[in-house]
Amino acid sequence: MDIEISDIAHGLAFVARWNGQTRGDFAYSVAEHSLLVEELFGRMYPKAPVKWRLAALLHDAPEYVIGDMISPVKAAVGSGYGELDQRLTAAIHIRFGLPAQLPKTIKAQIKRADKVSAWMEAVQIAGFSEAEANKLFGRPKTEVTEGLAIDLRPPLQVRKAFVTRHLDLLRQL
Repeated sequence: MDIEISDIAHGLAFVARWNGQTRGDFAYSVAEHSLLVEELFGRMYPKAPVKWRLAALLHDAPEYVIGDMISPVKAAVGSGYGELDQRLTAAIHIRFGLPAQLPKTIKAQIKRADKVSAWMEAVQIAGFSEAEANKLFGRPKTEVTEGLAIDLRPPLQVRKAFVTRHLDLLRQL
């Protein structure tokens, strides 16, 4: 499989999270979400090796091929979606020097950062009250989210930021 970061970044920059149901002049893309998750992961686990930050950045990379679906739809689709996601994830990880399957602890840490991102997205751009977001995602520690705000950007700008961050992480490996 031919996997290039430019293809991943381009695809993810044009895939809307929240089914596009967010405030702002631009859809909130999976690429923008991935950048936020990587930033949050770094704040939550500052001593984590760079390769795990790279894994955090790429945590939704298969969606450049299969798109993003809200969780209830993924559940309705069944196990086929999850199996395809796992196969694509393994191929992407191998392509960029990561293990095909992440250690369970790292996967859980990335999931925690992903939940903090979902909380921020829900409150800042998806129209949830803090009480609703707290109930669904759990309230994050203030120091983790301090100074972070979601700023919706045009897809081409997000694509460039994703590629740049990817290259920065690869240089640090």
